[in-house]
Amino acid sequence: MTNPRADYSPIFHRPPLKLPGDARVVVWPVINVEEWDINAPMARTVLPTPQGVSVMPDIANYGWFDYGLRVGFWRFKQVLDRHGIRATVSLNASVCNSYPQLVEESLQAGWEMMGHGFIQRAINTEPDERDVIRRTIQTIKDRTGTAPRGWMGPGLAETFNTPDILAEEGIEYVCDWCNDDQPYVMKVKSGRLVSIPYTLEINDIPIYLIQHHRGPEIFERARDQFDTLYHEGAESARVMAISTHPYITGVPHRIKYYDMIFDYIRQFAGVVFWTGSEILDWYNASV
Repeated sequence: MTNPRADYSPIFHRPPLKLPGDARVVVWPVINVEEWDINAPMARTVLPTPQGVSVMPDIANYGWFDYGLRVGFWRFKQVLDRHGIRATVSLNASVCNSYPQLVEESLQAGWEMMGHGFIQRAINTEPDERDVIRRTIQTIKDRTGTAPRGWMGPGLAETFNTPDILAEEGIEYVCDWCNDDQPYVMKVKSGRLVSIPYTLEINDIPIYLIQHHRGPEIFERARDQFDTLYHEGAESARVMAISTHPYITGVPHRIKYYDMIFDYIRQFAGVVFWTGSEILDWYNASV
């Protein structure tokens, strides 16, 4: 079965997309801020328990995640503040209640809040996905004063109905479909929903937790990805997402490589650093 949400479109056959000021590439830093339920199995694990049994509470792996919110996130913020770059926060809405200082200081820095489910749990396992989407939107709106315009499912998970529900509930863009380097309009039953290019490749979960690369990999891969997109962007604009998690790249032995990404990219003219909503507004005005 072909993609039910998008017509096939070879990227080099499309009309050119142009960025303001003859820029070539939009760089989109996304920081995934999650909450894991200490009363449930952990969303991911870094340390197996003795004898391979499952334990609750899983203190070792909960501590790994919690370090990200206590320490790693704030390292990200120092790096991006130093470079004058605003992030998009892919936010479990429960964080608004559990870690409000994190949300408030992100907003003060001009960062965007993007819906990422209510808690870190695949939407396919929820008994009522519309209720989860609504609670996520309302909780973020209550805390920030603004409903999120974008959505990323926990684990990028969707049901076959998710895009339709998102559009019906007022979400304007989604980044679960990592299948392009440019935005495109998705097929939904009603309303309008735009896919904005997210990434499985410049993403610290595959890089470090699955492929087990050394620390420099995220910088080296981001540099090489940027070089290609910058070359192609001379003809038609490209979007480059950089996806990180506070408990993975925010640790002391990796954070310098995150910093190096922006040191490298900022050497080039014709690059803009935008939030998801800024990408959406540009794309909607361009098509």
